[in-house]
Amino acid sequence: MKLSKFKFNLPDNLIASHPAPNRDESRMMVINRKTGEIEHKIFKEILDYFNEKDVFIFNNTQVFPARLYGNKEKTGARIEVFLLRELNSDLRLWDVLVDPARKIRIGNKLYFGEDDSMVAEVIDNTTSRGRTLRFLYDGDHDEFKAALYALGETPLPKYMNRPVEVDDEKRYQNIFATEEGAVVAPAAGLHFSRELMKRLEIKDCRFAFLTVHLGLGNFREIDVEDLTKHKMDSEQMFVNSDVVKIVNEGKGGNHKICAIGTSVMRAIETAVSTDGRLKEFEGWTNKFIFPPYEFSVATSMVTNFHLPLSTLLMMTASFGGYDMIMDAYRKAVEEEYRFGAYGDAMLIV
Repeated sequence: MKLSKFKFNLPDNLIASHPAPNRDESRMMVINRKTGEIEHKIFKEILDYFNEKDVFIFNNTQVFPARLYGNKEKTGARIEVFLLRELNSDLRLWDVLVDPARKIRIGNKLYFGEDDSMVAEVIDNTTSRGRTLRFLYDGDHDEFKAALYALGETPLPKYMNRPVEVDDEKRYQNIFATEEGAVVAPAAGLHFSRELMKRLEIKDCRFAFLTVHLGLGNFREIDVEDLTKHKMDSEQMFVNSDVVKIVNEGKGGNHKICAIGTSVMRAIETAVSTDGRLKEFEGWTNKFIFPPYEFSVATSMVTNFHLPLSTLLMMTASFGGYDMIMDAYRKAVEEEYRFGAYGDAMLIV
């Protein structure tokens, strides 16, 4: 499978820069893998496709305010610092990306906040853009995290091409997000409102919550034509015994298992045993799913409309079938569906 097979023409105006007014009222394209039928619905109509004891698997990772702006010592140059993950809480060490990277070297100090209240020192260069920062702060860890996050902003994807607004803090976050650690929101879950979750509960659907801390690897460009040579960035994930029990009971009872998003799909395919049953998992995954691929757990999937040449589109095409999904994407462009994290949804059954 070649990278170029995932290229399609996406007009800029179809990339959603803002979410739908109500979470569960985005448009939803429904694709039936058996019949090839395509339906056009509103997201809350997902209720019509599931019954009691069907299982929804969600990613409960929580996005933190990862994008900061600081000034370099002496020159005062404005530097964007993107927090990726905390490396050592005692030493206040963070893995970060800096932009422009060429201006930042080991030993440089960066100042944050209107009164330069937060100071960080560059102690390592890990990649061309990546750095390790040591934040200099006297308070305890909780005070430090609160002060650091107060300086940060919601890390909207760059393709939205606009400043962060007040509503983004709430809307670029799933309502069930509880486990802090992501710099990218699991977008498929953004369509679920409290009202919709309640209606699914009343219908006696089952919910399972695993954790995948999404990183910027989701947006990294693939620079090889042969997809077998692409290496995914690793992401930390947790599948606990509750998830395993709910999913395996659902499978055993021949109920539908719906993966909410590509991160969930990657996680369950990472944590599946050879007999097709889910097992507990705590660790990292760099699983890259592209066509052709045999799925073991999910019978359906909710995902957003993804950008051309993205690994997210490749996984969607793996599950829905390459020809069917690429045809659906052509229809989505014609019908002016909205693409990206704040865009519309696709349900594959």
